[in-house]
Amino acid sequence: MNDASILEFTVGPKEEGQRLDRILAARAPDVSRARFQSLIADGHVTVNGSAATKAKTRLRAGDVVHVELPEPEPAEPEPEEIPLDIIHEDEHLIVLDKPAGMVVHPAPGHPSGTLVNALLHHCGNSLSGIGGVRRPGIVHRLDRDTSGLLVVAKTDRAHKGLSAQFAAHGRDGRLERLYRALVWGRPLQFRGTIDRPLARSAANRQKIAVVRDDADGRRAVTHYRILESFPPDSVRPVASLAECRLETGRTHQIRVHMAHIGCPVMGDTVYGAGFRSSAARLEPETRAALEALGRQALHAAVLGFEHPATRERVHFESPLPEDMKRLLLALREEKKA
Repeated sequence: MNDASILEFTVGPKEEGQRLDRILAARAPDVSRARFQSLIADGHVTVNGSAATKAKTRLRAGDVVHVELPEPEPAEPEPEEIPLDIIHEDEHLIVLDKPAGMVVHPAPGHPSGTLVNALLHHCGNSLSGIGGVRRPGIVHRLDRDTSGLLVVAKTDRAHKGLSAQFAAHGRDGRLERLYRALVWGRPLQFRGTIDRPLARSAANRQKIAVVRDDADGRRAVTHYRILESFPPDSVRPVASLAECRLETGRTHQIRVHMAHIGCPVMGDTVYGAGFRSSAARLEPETRAALEALGRQALHAAVLGFEHPATRERVHFESPLPEDMKRLLLALREEKKA
């Protein structure tokens, strides 16, 4: 982790049986106990090499605790002149095409260079304040390395109207979100629904995992459809072009769900690490395109919603960015496996 200091120690006999957050606060009196509780929740604390999951965990003498302490960040993000690919803008909202690599709002390790910094420069004080100083105007997010369409509220009225639609996750027919992804392999069914709850991984708090039932996590539903497979006539294709429609909007949802059915998104080093050997089946040109991609091959291609002010139905589409397009074209040239 960049811009972080490290705290590491072995629990002593006098500390045995005490809560993790209490020991941390005693070891580093300049950091509040509440701050340590947040660091634990965000996956910055490990005990004996495993991610700590609860601040109330009782430690034993000899336990090794490792903490990454992000450097303090400004209370408010600063405006930055960063180019934006704006698809539509009116007095109420902005629809833009976010490039891969751009973080949506400031967070530990990413205090600047974010979409919020760019919006503050572009909009001045006209962004909706409902999201707070760190997330003005932000109604929904895309992962840093996911490209595509995103809507931002410029007024509080627009923020409330859009937030209600995203909270309904399209069940009322107003919101439409379609993603296109290049995935390893091909599911047994060419179209289907993945209805499996998601929660923070107990082993790694920075990852999301499929859990047994809704009591353990939050319901997550992804509808997928396979558009192409590569090679097209292969019984065991190396990859496919999938279209995913979200019924819910959980963190990393598409990436986790597609990995769960054995078809992780290509280039995803977090949820598709076990498929690195599959690259050996690719032709040299395709391997080069995948390496050049350097991210998960996931793009928010379609965004439709009811305009919160006019009540009109609006619809936007974004073509695949050049890096995904190059990989797709290379896959189409793959020989039959």
